[in-house]
Amino acid sequence: MSDRDGTAPAPVRVLLADDQPLVRAALRMVIADIPDLEVVGEAGTGDEAVRLTGQLAPDVVVMDIRMPGLNGIEATERIAAETGTAHVLVLTTFDDDDYVYGALRAGAAGFLVKDMALDDILAAVRVVAAGDALIAPSVTRRLIKEFAGRPASASPRRPLTAITEREREVLVLVGCGLSNAEIAERLFISVATAKTYLTRLLAKLDARDRVQLVIIAYEAGLVTPGGPSPAGD
Repeated sequence: MSDRDGTAPAPVRVLLADDQPLVRAALRMVIADIPDLEVVGEAGTGDEAVRLTGQLAPDVVVMDIRMPGLNGIEATERIAAETGTAHVLVLTTFDDDDYVYGALRAGAAGFLVKDMALDDILAAVRVVAAGDALIAPSVTRRLIKEFAGRPASASPRRPLTAITEREREVLVLVGCGLSNAEIAERLFISVATAKTYLTRLLAKLDARDRVQLVIIAYEAGLVTPGGPSPAGD
């Protein structure tokens, strides 16, 4: 793939933030062989991640959560507030890490688990670099179950009175982790129409991305364990 002038597009600039050198080394070695990705820096702490993001202006920060000093959630919040351009992709161990929800609220564009295939991690980097959010349906369901029954956030909920009944249906399905194509199939509409509804929801609810719509659906009680699910069970 090339630009109109025949030159190859600039590679996605990636900053690796993880306190485990082996994790950073593994990702760096793989990315070194990928023409459209480039590691521009590494950070072993959250403070370093914030500082290097400001200095190096990466497109994507692959962020661990559990790090010494400033943790990944706090670092993500600062990066989202201070840069506004770098997309944070959380890379964590979901089964024994209950901070994912906080990371998404802090501004992460998505999250992955460390036992995923490296190819999937690289694909996710490209997705968030393009400005899209990444949240897998199976992980969405686990996220909802993990945080069900916990105290609600102190931040005010967005009112849902401005959305139509159809938009509410779409929001429920987004909250369940369905893709635009799956939403279209479920509601017997075109994919283009599903995208239109999603765009309207983002605007009406002042949501940053699809991940934030998932959080809104959860906080509003539209999606709960035992409620709607992508499989319909």
